[in-house]
Amino acid sequence: MKLSDYVAQFLAEKEISTAFVLTGGCIVHIIDSIASNNSINYLPVQHEQAGSMAADAYARISGGLGVALTTSGPGATNLLTGVCCSYYDSIPVLLITGQVPTSQLKRDSQSRQIGFQETDVVSIFQSVTKYAKLVDDAEDIRYELEKAVYLAQEGRPGPVLLDICDDIQRAEVNPDELKAFTPEVTIDNLKVSKNQIKSVIELLEQSERPVFIFGGGVRSGKAIEVAERLIMNYRLPYSLTWGASDVFTQNNELFVGGFGVTSGRPGNFAVQNADLIVTVGTRLDTHEVGSDIKTFGRGAKKVIVDIDPAEQEKYIKNGMDVDVLVTADALKFLELLLKNLEDVQMQDRSDWVSYITKWKSKYPICTDDYRGQQSLVNPYFFMEVLSGVLDDAAVIVTDCGSNLIWTMQGLKVKGNQRVISAFNHSPMGYSLPASIGAALAAPDKQIICITGDGGLQINIQELATIYRHKLDIKIFVLNNHGHGIIQGTQDNWLGERHHAAHPDQGLPDPTFSEISMAYGIPSRVVNSHS
Repeated sequence: MKLSDYVAQFLAEKEISTAFVLTGGCIVHIIDSIASNNSINYLPVQHEQAGSMAADAYARISGGLGVALTTSGPGATNLLTGVCCSYYDSIPVLLITGQVPTSQLKRDSQSRQIGFQETDVVSIFQSVTKYAKLVDDAEDIRYELEKAVYLAQEGRPGPVLLDICDDIQRAEVNPDELKAFTPEVTIDNLKVSKNQIKSVIELLEQSERPVFIFGGGVRSGKAIEVAERLIMNYRLPYSLTWGASDVFTQNNELFVGGFGVTSGRPGNFAVQNADLIVTVGTRLDTHEVGSDIKTFGRGAKKVIVDIDPAEQEKYIKNGMDVDVLVTADALKFLELLLKNLEDVQMQDRSDWVSYITKWKSKYPICTDDYRGQQSLVNPYFFMEVLSGVLDDAAVIVTDCGSNLIWTMQGLKVKGNQRVISAFNHSPMGYSLPASIGAALAAPDKQIICITGDGGLQINIQELATIYRHKLDIKIFVLNNHGHGIIQGTQDNWLGERHHAAHPDQGLPDPTFSEISMAYGIPSRVVNSHS
């Protein structure tokens, strides 16, 4: 059996239905094998960065493994930004890159390059993948594929990369004789002790103003249902990080709102006035807690639950006062907490919930002043109107910068909607190719792409992919004619000199409706609330 056929069959058996590809001399064999396999489809993108971003979004929406394939050298290095998105947001993606034939590998040579388009891909990607490996022996292919897929989805998920030499792809293998991968049996160190649960319950019993904070680990840890049961059963006010903004309802008096540097007042007031904060599945990014972590939750007892002990080091190193630090996955912790709360009588916290309700009423995201503007489109009013017309199961993909903040602040998530972005790496240009991945993962869902004039330019070539494959994607470009977030930074630090961030200082400002027409995609320009 040709090795490339084995790779395609392996992916099909893992129920991978779509691979995002950009062809090249050192990947043609695997792509050809995928094309010949009736159980898996491929979609050619126009830039490798878009391929890795589409695979990332495919994994987020499908709940499975995303796959992207590219050729050697520049094909592989162009994947990097999208791979960072998956690594920092803990998204399982398998990247397969072609490599020059084994006879042309420079290996230990001091030469910069021997094979044409040869690049040491593994070294470049090791710091932003859970596993990266050069496959230069055909007998290793089963072992490496099984190991990579296992590591991508085990524990804290993330991207993995296999760099497969061209001659290895063409080699003949006997599937029955290939070495298998068997995960090492390790002691489970991610256990929640009885004392930890007891301490958390005691803190809950004493607390008058608790707030639970749920992060993306609640979804990846399959803990959404139990988390919702906990807060509803015991009427516990809660906040959702951006990575968890769609895990369950925001239309509830117990939802305090988002918190952090780029969130509204109600959520920040609630978190900073809480006397107990319990975080589950979030690494408490600096955008959430501020640059000085010691000031977060100024008078609150703190319980932090995270599957990754490396993430917890920063609390100790940076002087945050943490009362209970639990290294465990979200589901284990929440199930144990819920079980041990069965006989606990919670105190009445109606006054605390009332305070939260008043803050939300007093400080709405979209004010009457915003609604009344007519000469321009107010982004918060736009989000309010958009929220009202979206399907309950819509998938909303947003970019970075102003449009991301407006979306996360102003969109009213409802039903079974999903809201995704590359929240931590946050590159301009993510949402357009990510919408392609979402459309392939959920072909029956309404797909909404929200981007900015800056972000659209980064991967604008993928309009051709959308048109070619007739993907039903609605794209909203929030055009503020410049890099608005950067202009704010320049206002604060550089005397309002908007170099490279405004059309008057060198930044192009194209007419997107004409560009859209060139790609065959109809467009409309909206200039007012009416």
